[in-house]
Amino acid sequence: MGHRTKRIVVTTPTGHVGSRVVRLLVQAGVRPRVLMRHPGRLDGALRDLVDVVPVDQGDADAVVRATEGADRLFWVDPPALVDGDPVAGYARMGASAARAVVENGIAKTVFLSSGGAEKRRGAGEIDGLGRTEELLDATGADVLHLRCGYFFTNLLPQLDEIRAGTLSTPWPLDHAMPWVDPRDIGEVAAVRLLSEDWSGRVVQAVHGPEDLTFTQVAAVLAARLGRAVTPIHLSDEEFRAALAGTGLGDGQIDGIAGMAAGLSSGYVPQDTRTLLTTTPMTLAEWACGQLG
Repeated sequence: MGHRTKRIVVTTPTGHVGSRVVRLLVQAGVRPRVLMRHPGRLDGALRDLVDVVPVDQGDADAVVRATEGADRLFWVDPPALVDGDPVAGYARMGASAARAVVENGIAKTVFLSSGGAEKRRGAGEIDGLGRTEELLDATGADVLHLRCGYFFTNLLPQLDEIRAGTLSTPWPLDHAMPWVDPRDIGEVAAVRLLSEDWSGRVVQAVHGPEDLTFTQVAAVLAARLGRAVTPIHLSDEEFRAALAGTGLGDGQIDGIAGMAAGLSSGYVPQDTRTLLTTTPMTLAEWACGQLG
């Protein structure tokens, strides 16, 4: 099967990862089918190069219809709530994907998971990604779980604070973890979607170039800005209060706060750093484009 004959479906095509996947597939000669709740948000330059299907990924019937004839699926669980619970929301999305894989005989699925999903319990909303892994595994089809590090783009909502000289976080300031550019994740995903050379159940970690503590992250950002950035550790109570102040509900707060609590206290990633898990874009290079 040549690249041009592959029928590839991509979810969240305007996201930090999905947008990179779509662009690379188009550049490889593929015309992907993209599933979107809001088609108007697609980059206008891509409109003549992809097939857009309006879909709510939580509507399993619609997902099954939208993926008919697909050979490959890039699946991202979009944020969702079931009775205020993001873990249940992610699991519902995963159920949609698994049903589509089974009913449409989709040969290979690449799933955007996360480090910590292997715990299955105790990692906040990442538990929902772990549940999606289990649902996709149960299909019996080929599935690749991309267990990714902490996105550089998680810093975007804090740029004003960073420019003002502080970086607040619930993570222990000396806790080192993988940091990664979502665009690099998109490159790994696109290569896997185009490749025939894997089968069964595969886990591929995407760890970025190095593990960093928030103290080190603050130093990188300070060097870019040319002035001090002080890291500030927020207690669980302080972090939860800050989240509540943004209007989030209790379930959402538990899901977000639970990630930092569950992945920083004695957690050792199952997927170790190797050549295969290391990607090139550094935080300093990424910050150049964001902080100027």
